[in-house]
Amino acid sequence: MRLSSAVVAATAILVASTQAEQLLYRNTFNGTDALAGWVAEGPLNATVSNNTLELRGGGNLDDYFVYWLPEIFPERIRITWEFSPIQEPGLAMFFFGATSVAGGSIFDKGLAARNGSYPQYHSSDIRMLHASYFRRRWPEERAFHVANLRKSPGFHLVAQGADPLPPVVDAKGAFYKVEVVKDKRDVKFSVNGLLLFAWEDTKTDTGPVVREGRIAFRQMQPLIARYRNLEVWRL
Repeated sequence: MRLSSAVVAATAILVASTQAEQLLYRNTFNGTDALAGWVAEGPLNATVSNNTLELRGGGNLDDYFVYWLPEIFPERIRITWEFSPIQEPGLAMFFFGATSVAGGSIFDKGLAARNGSYPQYHSSDIRMLHASYFRRRWPEERAFHVANLRKSPGFHLVAQGADPLPPVVDAKGAFYKVEVVKDKRDVKFSVNGLLLFAWEDTKTDTGPVVREGRIAFRQMQPLIARYRNLEVWRL
């Protein structure tokens, strides 16, 4: 069967678009050196086994933590990883596009101290986006499962969608693929190919557009979760 010129052209565009993506970072968690350079804020236990990263707090109820990758990523990226909740309640979050409010590194001297407590990230001297996608810490979160996207500084809730992730008892150790696309102003968040929310970042009362920056995982106790096949692609 002969394809029309329009179909051929569309196919060529699709192939070119796919080929344009460039792998910037991949972590298969195949050894303890896979975490070299990662920066922990707050008490956590990070273990690597069988190509899987397991994260849990330090043991106390308020031992929340943030785990930063050392790399700075551009403003047009697609990030994917696989997530498996092992123990709940708790909460899982993902930070991206993180810089200081002044435009420098989040590790610049002179920035306020941070130890995993959420206000230090959403209402201090860091600019970024943060998605909470396994919200089971408080009774009201467990009663109605949603995923949130917030922009900081300022704790601005900018997008929200239904959370399809099951509780631990039903997940039974299964992994779910999470995808975050940040294409300059456009942000999309999906789980197993299901779009939870899409949002356009604009310079309004939420502050300047979030651009390039660092990424991180955050958890609230007593969640234990596993991660694998972390990849970051340049769009």
